[in-house]
Amino acid sequence: MRDIKYIAVHCTAGPATQTTKAIKDYWKNNLGWKSVGYHYLINADGTIEQLAQESEITNGVAGFNSVTVHISYKGGVDATNKPKDTRTPQQKESILKLLKDLRKRYPKAIIQGHKDFPNVKKACPSFEAKKEYSNI
Repeated sequence: MRDIKYIAVHCTAGPATQTTKAIKDYWKNNLGWKSVGYHYLINADGTIEQLAQESEITNGVAGFNSVTVHISYKGGVDATNKPKDTRTPQQKESILKLLKDLRKRYPKAIIQGHKDFPNVKKACPSFEAKKEYSNI
């Protein structure tokens, strides 16, 4: 069992309509990753896809992956590819439910956005996750 210290919230920084296959192909073919970037991926309709077991290390935040569970929603940019909170009501509901479930398993873990980790220069997840989920 991994010692989970963080639950990281991400966005895919692409359109909410992108397919999970396209995201996985990008990780593998463009970034050369052997594993996925997130444990959970939330579609625009709110469905949650589990991409990896929580016991597995994924590629969400460099330097913190061994102690982090990663969740992401599809979206996070506007039509010009600028950061924007594009979460649908269904995604917001699913993220909240998933975070509450993860909090039960990892009560001491800090919930925060990707951008809240040291030396991260991204806007991901395109909203203030640490503040929004501080009461979970």
